[in-house]
Amino acid sequence: MNPFDYVSAINDSKKDLIIDDITEKNYNSFLTNRSLSYFPDTVAVANVMNRYHHLDKKLQFHFLLNIVRKRKRFSKWDKAQTSDDIDVVKEYYGYSTEKAKSALSLLSSSQLQELRRRTYKGGRK
Repeated sequence: MNPFDYVSAINDSKKDLIIDDITEKNYNSFLTNRSLSYFPDTVAVANVMNRYHHLDKKLQFHFLLNIVRKRKRFSKWDKAQTSDDIDVVKEYYGYSTEKAKSALSLLSSSQLQELRRRTYKGGRK
């Protein structure tokens, strides 16, 4: 079962999806809490479930199913943004993203231009 089916059941359908051990095992509390944390009316409830992560999955699901009001909720997940400058530093020096971010603060704009020139492979952008 898709992990977001549980979120959909909590938000919209209010249908109990945990009917046996297999469906309880498929429930992912991290993804459920993360998806509920994007909305102002459910962020506190998600935080409560994060604090009580040690509870059984069935108890967590039933708590959320019964406490969250029925409403259509949808949001896109935040993704990390990478800049072209960080990519150039990573490629030229072979750094990880964190090291490239710290090295980027040390480089001047002329040095970045030189790195771009040296790593340019041709073709269209």
